[in-house]
Amino acid sequence: QVQLVESGGGLVQPGGSLRLSCAASRSIFSAYAMGWYRQAPGKQRELVATLTSRDSTNYADSVKGRFTISRDNAKNMVYLHMNSLKPEDTAVYYCNARLPVGTYWGQGTQVTVSS
Repeated sequence: QVQLVESGGGLVQPGGSLRLSCAASRSIFSAYAMGWYRQAPGKQRELVATLTSRDSTNYADSVKGRFTISRDNAKNMVYLHMNSLKPEDTAVYYCNARLPVGTYWGQGTQVTVSS
């Protein structure tokens, strides 16, 4: 069993930045991939960014060039650096871990981009 806890969400103005953090309760060194997903009201959950064990990244077209995913295996942490935020980035952001023992989700953190 793995617990994932997200933090760092909040209210930010358009053009602003936030850094989301995901703390894992156990080592993520063996994870096939870590990722961030988001779900806006009335919409399906969508992929934002993933980072594989081989440090390969994948981003949604809507966030390319603005968001960066990173990980710190020593601290069991995954981060999502978000710059140039837009109102359409407003959503609940979820951390995801694909491990040999299963796939796990955090409880989500709200990001609201509004003036």
